[in-house]
Amino acid sequence: MNIGPYTFEEFKAKAAAFHGYPAPGLLLGGYMVELARRQLPEGTLFDAVVETSKCLPDAVQILTPCTLGNGWMKVLNLGRYAVTLYDKYTGTGVRVWLDLDKMAPYEEIRGWFLKLKKKADQDTDRLFREIEDGGENLCSMAAVQVDDRFRKHKSMGRVGICPICAEAYPPSDGAICRGCQGEAPYGQPGCETPAGARCETAPHAKAQADAGPQLTAVPVSEAVGHKTLHDMTRIVAGESKGVEFHKGHAISGGDVCRLQTMGRAHVYLEQETPSGFIHENEAALAFAKLMAGENVTFDETPHEGKINFRATKTGVLVLDRERQEAFNLVPDVMAASRHHGVLVEEGKELAGARAIPLYLSAENFRKAQALLAAGPLYNIAAIKPARVGVLVTGTEVFQGLIEDKFAPVIREKVERLGSQVVVVDIVPDDAERIAQSVGKMLTAGADLIVTTAGLSVDPDDVTRKGLLAAGLTDMLYGAPLLPGAMTLLGRLACPAGSARVMGVPACALFHKATSFDILLPRVLAGVDLKRADLAEMAEGGFCLNCKTCVYPKCCFGK
Repeated sequence: MNIGPYTFEEFKAKAAAFHGYPAPGLLLGGYMVELARRQLPEGTLFDAVVETSKCLPDAVQILTPCTLGNGWMKVLNLGRYAVTLYDKYTGTGVRVWLDLDKMAPYEEIRGWFLKLKKKADQDTDRLFREIEDGGENLCSMAAVQVDDRFRKHKSMGRVGICPICAEAYPPSDGAICRGCQGEAPYGQPGCETPAGARCETAPHAKAQADAGPQLTAVPVSEAVGHKTLHDMTRIVAGESKGVEFHKGHAISGGDVCRLQTMGRAHVYLEQETPSGFIHENEAALAFAKLMAGENVTFDETPHEGKINFRATKTGVLVLDRERQEAFNLVPDVMAASRHHGVLVEEGKELAGARAIPLYLSAENFRKAQALLAAGPLYNIAAIKPARVGVLVTGTEVFQGLIEDKFAPVIREKVERLGSQVVVVDIVPDDAERIAQSVGKMLTAGADLIVTTAGLSVDPDDVTRKGLLAAGLTDMLYGAPLLPGAMTLLGRLACPAGSARVMGVPACALFHKATSFDILLPRVLAGVDLKRADLAEMAEGGFCLNCKTCVYPKCCFGK
C-alpha cells in the first residue's frame, strides 16, 4: 500500500530526512493524510487542521502544499491524533483519525500508541511491519464542515516597533513585543533588560548605566553651605514618614545633627545632571504628564522621585492594564494603581509612579516614554446623575402580602451616587404588566430603570421576559459575582424614550454588598460593559460575607 507517490520504504526515507528519523506517528500520518486527500474532489484547493502537535503536522507538510509557514495548515492541539483536509472556500472536508478498535489486531502499534510499553521494550522492526501492513485500515473517517472562524486566514495586520528592543512585531500582541514581555526563552548574560531585549549600548556604557553616574559623597560636617542633591526622608517608626530635606535645600550648621539622627553620615551635594542620565524628579514629572488622562491630576512637584495621581471628579477608574504592565517591564521605573473599575471619589488618590534610582539612564527613560506615547494610563469616567425608575416585581408585594423593602435599598444606593429616583412602580409577576410599567417609566423620563427580583430560575420569575417584551437589547444576564450572580444589564430604546437597565437579584435584600454595588458606578459613568468585562470580574468577585460589612474597604470586586 503506497503513501501517495511513495512506497512505504521510500516514505520512511522521506520522513527520516524531514523529521530526523522515521517516527511511527509520521508514517501512520502519511496514510491518514493520503486517505483524507482521496476523499476530496479532484482539483480542490484545501487547507488542513491537525489536532496534535506530535509528528502528524510533518506528514501534512511532506505530502501536501499545506504548511505552518503559509498558514494553510493550522495545529489545533486537542491531544487527538486526527487530521482534517477541507475545501478552503466552502469548509467541506473529511476528518481522519486512528481508530483504537481497528488497532486491536496490531499489538505492537497498540502498545506504542497507548504507551503500554517502554520505548526500550518495543520491537521497532515489528512496529514498522505492522504499520505497513495496517496502513489506512487503522483509520476511520467522517465528513465534516469546518467552522468559518477556522477557515479565515488571519493577516498579521499592521507592524509596530517594540519600544524596548526596537524590533518589528504585531501591535496586537500588546504595548511591547512578547519577547520583552518575558516570553523569550533566553536572556543575555550580564544584561538586566527583559528577556529578549537587545542591549544597544557598548559594554562600558551599559555597565555605567547599570551602576549609575559617578557621584561624590561628603561627610555631613563638610556639607554646610552646600545644597542637597535629592529629597531625604525621616522615618519615625509607627508615627510618621516624610521628606525632611528637599532637593536643593541649603545645609546649615543646625542641619548636621538632624541628618546624623536620620542615619546620614554622608550626603550627596547638588550638581549638574550627568550626561546620559535623567534626575528622578525630572523623569517622574515627564511620566506623569503622559500618564494622566481625563479627570486625573497630579502634583507638579515630585517628592523623592515619586508623583501621585488624584481624581478631579468622582467616577470610575479606567486603567490601561496592558500598558501599565508593559511600563513596569522597563528597568528602573514603576507605576502602581488602584484596581480598574473601582469608584474613586473626587480628590482621592488613585495611582503613583516614580523612577527607582536617583538618576535614570536616558535609554530607559526613552523606552518608558515610548510606551506612554500611545495615550494616558489613567482616566476617570465621571459619574453622571441619572433619573432612576425603580420597578419592583413580585405578586406577593403587589397584593400587599408582604411589605416592599427593595425600593428603599435601591433609592439609598443611587442617591448616594448623586442620582434621583423619579418613579417607583410595583407590579405582579406578569410579563405584560412589567413591559407596560417600563413604558410608563420611559415616558416619565427615567434614563436608568432598575428592576428588583424576578431573575431566578423559578417559573414565576418573568422579569426578563417582561423586559424583552418592552424592547430590551444588548442583554447580559448572569455575572461571575457572588452574591448577585443572577444580575442583568441591558438597554431600552423605543418611541417612549431610552434608558439603561439593571436587574437586581433578590439577594440584594439580604446582603449589604452585591454585584449591584460593583456595577452601578460603571453604569452611571457610562462605561460600556461586555461579557468579557464581566468575565474579568471573576477574580475578586467572591464576597467573604463578613459579620460586619466594610464594603468598599475590602477585597470584594477588586
